[in-house]
Amino acid sequence: MKHILIPLLVFSMYSCHHYPPLETVEKVDLKKYSGLWYDYAHLPARFLEGCTDITAEYSLENPKYVTVYNRCIKSSTGKTSDIKGKAFPVRGSNNAKLKVQFFWPFRSDYWIVYLDENYRHAIVGGPSRKYMWILSRDPEIDLESLNKLKTRAEESGFPVNDLVITSHQNRKN
Repeated sequence: MKHILIPLLVFSMYSCHHYPPLETVEKVDLKKYSGLWYDYAHLPARFLEGCTDITAEYSLENPKYVTVYNRCIKSSTGKTSDIKGKAFPVRGSNNAKLKVQFFWPFRSDYWIVYLDENYRHAIVGGPSRKYMWILSRDPEIDLESLNKLKTRAEESGFPVNDLVITSHQNRKN
């Protein structure tokens, strides 16, 4: 058994990426965080290609998890694309770290890196820095706030030069 475990341990050490620790906010009130958020900008992701009017809606329907409802409009067809999932708070993180699940049994990191005191703007991502979103309660962000959010994201190690700004011109209220 030892002969199998040693190569697996060595392989896992070399196959893992090492990133500096990603700081999160101290605490998140999930009731205040609930509601509609607009994806103002995000790092490129295959599952978001061709999407405009991207939103995420969070609701506390169950004490064990947050319901997540993501939707966008596919620019090629004009049709709405949506998906529903669950976000499970990570124990000991004061709700600043969640594990999001859209397809069982797979879960992804959803860490709240920045959240203003009024719960109007947020930066979320994961420790790998592969995914990151700048979220807003409004479809538009003023230039001063956007620059602060981009600076904060860059200080957290996210490649802000790769950000894709989301169009919200087709959003139906």
